[in-house]
Amino acid sequence: MDNKMTPRGAGLTRRGMMKLGLGSVVAVAALGPGARIVMAQEGQILKAINPAFSQDWSPLRGGGVPYRWNSVWNASAMYFNENGEIQPYVLTEWAPNADFTVWTFKLNPAATFSDGSAITAEDVKGSWELSAMPATKNQRIDQVLANVDGYAAVKDGAATDIPGIAVTDAATITVTLTGPDPIFYMRLANHIAPIVKVSQARGADGNEVLDFFRPENGGVTSGPFMLTAIDLDAGTLAFAPNPHFFGTAPKLAGIEITAVEDNVTATEMLKSGEYQAHTELVTSTMVQDLGAEFAGGPTIPTSQHFWFNAARAPMDDPKVREALILAIDRDGLIKASFPDGPHQKTDSVMNSVPGADDAAFVPFPFDPERAKALLAESSYGGPEKLPKILFVGISSPANEAAAQYIAEQWRQNLGITAVDMKPQQDQYAGPDQNAVQIFRDDVGTRVPDAPSYLAGSIASGSGNAQGKMGGYKNDAVDAKVAEALTKPVDDPARVTLAQEAQRLFRDDFMFIPWYKQTMSRWATANVSGMEKNLDWQIVAPWAISIA
Repeated sequence: MDNKMTPRGAGLTRRGMMKLGLGSVVAVAALGPGARIVMAQEGQILKAINPAFSQDWSPLRGGGVPYRWNSVWNASAMYFNENGEIQPYVLTEWAPNADFTVWTFKLNPAATFSDGSAITAEDVKGSWELSAMPATKNQRIDQVLANVDGYAAVKDGAATDIPGIAVTDAATITVTLTGPDPIFYMRLANHIAPIVKVSQARGADGNEVLDFFRPENGGVTSGPFMLTAIDLDAGTLAFAPNPHFFGTAPKLAGIEITAVEDNVTATEMLKSGEYQAHTELVTSTMVQDLGAEFAGGPTIPTSQHFWFNAARAPMDDPKVREALILAIDRDGLIKASFPDGPHQKTDSVMNSVPGADDAAFVPFPFDPERAKALLAESSYGGPEKLPKILFVGISSPANEAAAQYIAEQWRQNLGITAVDMKPQQDQYAGPDQNAVQIFRDDVGTRVPDAPSYLAGSIASGSGNAQGKMGGYKNDAVDAKVAEALTKPVDDPARVTLAQEAQRLFRDDFMFIPWYKQTMSRWATANVSGMEKNLDWQIVAPWAISIA
């Protein structure tokens, strides 16, 4: 028998899991000594929609659409709940030395994999090292380990071991950093580098074993569910409860994921009740179509904006940039894109972190007359001499509505008509980024921390500054962010310096502020336990249930 998902009727999947029809109780059999019988809620199979036929479901990629499901089947070191509060998981204790350069972590003694074997300190160290290997292509591992001693050599392909991560004893891991980091423990509280069974996932050369996680390869997992079937061509996956999960036993009898690329079709499938959840549905009418509860959730430290590439004409002229910003009624912009929410207008880069509500920050005004004067004063002299302005990242109905609204505002208020829009940012990577004047993209942080937010979005070393803003650099901004990052969490200067940096950035006129992000549940009203955190992860997947 192959590993493809079977229908909801009776059938056997690859790992000896009996999958029964509605109204049944799912039991786990033939899993060896110590297996725990999982009495899941009768017939509760969560049926979810994935918006793409994703071809790589490795839990080690640190991004992409499949990453949104990582917490279902992989445990992390720690995690944040929906309120931004850090929670123990595989690691249960953490403490720094006096100058925040060495951190000590304690392993959960009950932590096990789905085959019943213990999660060891070596598994934690090896999972982090495997995620750092260049061949793994983890998209965000820098956010977790960049400051760890020896990380750079592994990331560059010169080594396979990170000496800064040391297994002190069977229950203790010590991490040595290259410099002080008062919030290093927060950087581990995500699913960018989940804990995998290293003896299975890592080869003799230190690299990831291809498809180690697939059921037919005997893949084991550390989270509350285990992958039992996967068919990439059909875009389907199935998960069953992990009988050896060391946390709360899952309430669901299983999870089935199906790829549906069309937003309209996906919306109808959710409205009909055939499916109950979606990975990420981004439409301007999401609330009207599926209800406020489907779209609702906490505001997370992520925001969406339109970024100016200052290396590309006409954005090389600050007066043009300022004119393009002042010509937009941003109250109208949020109404055009999300008339009923769930996202909310924002004026600044930082959101939902301490210090984000800065009373001294002055938002960009809507001032068409001033915008006209600035464009006339610019080196281009007026709209007729501007080159065509290209937007990219206009990849969803809401993004398109926003971009079209901006273009119409420019037409009405500045006489600009030469505007083009393209969906995919990936087509404009590297040198091709110079062909683009405006990138629509999100920025944010995986930790509830103001300077970390800015370090990853407007500091000159960030990918956003180097790529989308055309090499943007303001020495005063960099200095304040760098100084803020050295301050302890309880030092008010950590926030104050970040606020000052954000005000300086504002005066460079490098972006059109759009919205601060609500982390939607993306689940129908009869589903509970689908709350997500600032890392886009389901906080407690073991608690998901269907009324």
